[in-house]
Amino acid sequence: MKIQKFVFLILFSFGIALGQIYAQSLPERRDVLKSMVQVNDYFMKKYADYTETSYVRGVRRPSNIWTRGVYYEGLMALYSIYPKENYYQYTYDWASYHNWNMRNGCTTRNADDHCCGQTYIDMYRISPQSPDMIKNIKASMDMLVNTPQVDDWTWIDAIQMAMPVLAKLGKLTGEQKYYDKMWEMYACTRNTLNGGLYNQKEGLWWRDADFMPPYEEPNGRNCYWSRGNGWVYAALVRVLDEIPNNEKHYRAYLKDFLAMSKALKAIQRGDGFWNVSLHDPGHYGGKETTGTSLFVYGMAWGINNNILSAEEYLPIVIKAWNAMVTEAVHPNGFLGYVQGTGKEPKDGQPVTYDSVPDFEDYGVGCFLLAGTEVYKLK
Repeated sequence: MKIQKFVFLILFSFGIALGQIYAQSLPERRDVLKSMVQVNDYFMKKYADYTETSYVRGVRRPSNIWTRGVYYEGLMALYSIYPKENYYQYTYDWASYHNWNMRNGCTTRNADDHCCGQTYIDMYRISPQSPDMIKNIKASMDMLVNTPQVDDWTWIDAIQMAMPVLAKLGKLTGEQKYYDKMWEMYACTRNTLNGGLYNQKEGLWWRDADFMPPYEEPNGRNCYWSRGNGWVYAALVRVLDEIPNNEKHYRAYLKDFLAMSKALKAIQRGDGFWNVSLHDPGHYGGKETTGTSLFVYGMAWGINNNILSAEEYLPIVIKAWNAMVTEAVHPNGFLGYVQGTGKEPKDGQPVTYDSVPDFEDYGVGCFLLAGTEVYKLK
C-alpha cells in the first residue's frame, strides 16, 4: 500500500511539474496567431497580384513554381486554424489562374513542379467543386506510378515537394499504389542514389551527391544544410499526418522522423535558431529562419501527436519560436534571416535581419507551418 502511494505521489508530482512547464513556457495563442497574421499580411499585400511572374537571375518563372507552392502550404495551414475568406480566395484564384496545373504540365517528373499539387488537393478537400481541381496533379502522379523509374528525387528538397502529394492522393483515393510508389522513390533517395543521401549514423541528410563524403566543412564535419534537412523533416511530418498507422512503411518513416528529431535537438543554437551549416557554426553558420521554422514545425507536430516527449522537446520548440518572433519578424511583417534559394550553406548569402532573399514566398510558408503547430500546443 505504501509503495502504491509513493508511486502515485511521484506520478502526481511529475504531472504538476509538466503542467508548470507548459504554463510557464507556452506563448499565448493570440500572440502566435498575431505573428502569423502579421507576416502573412505583409506578403499578401506586397504580392497581391498572384499572377505575377518572378524574374530572378535573368529567368522569368510563373507563380506556381515550388517557392510559391510552399507559401500556399503555409497559408492553408493558417487557414485551418483561422479561416478568413480572403485566405481561401487568394489561394483559389491563384490555383484557378494556373488551371490547377503545374509549370510544365502533367508530363513533368520534376518534384519542384509537383509542389503546387499539395495545395490543389487541400483546396479540393475543403470544397470539392470539380474533379478538374485535382485532375492534372493526379494525372502526373499516375504517370509516376505507372512508369518504372524511382530515381527522380536526386536532391533532398524534392522529398518535401512531391512526396506529400502521393500521400495525399493515397488518402483521398484509398489506393495503395500511391503509398507504394512513394516508398519506392523515398527509399531510392534514402538508400540507393550515390550510396544513399541519408546518413543513418548521424540522423541527417546530405543535400545531394555533391555533398557526400569526402565533402567536409572546414571543421572536418560532414556538410549538412539546414533548410535541406528541414525539407525532409517537414515531408515526413506531412506524410505521417496523412497515411494510416498500419500502412506498411509507416514505422520506417516514423523511425527516420525520430532519428532526425534527436539529431536536430542536439545542435540547436544557444539563441534558439539553427545554423545554416548544421555542423559547422563557423562556416556560413549564423541564425536562419527557414530551417528553424521547419524544425519547429516538425517538433511541435510531434508533440501535438504524442510522438515526441513534451518534456524533452517543448523547451526546444518554444525557444526557437520566441527567437524567430523577436529577432526575425519586422514590425511591418517582413521576415528576416531567410536564406535565398540554393543548395548549400554558402548560397543565398548574406543572411541577415534586413537582407531580402531572391524569393520571399517560401520563407513565409515555412514560418506559417511552424506557427500553426505552435498554436495547437496545449
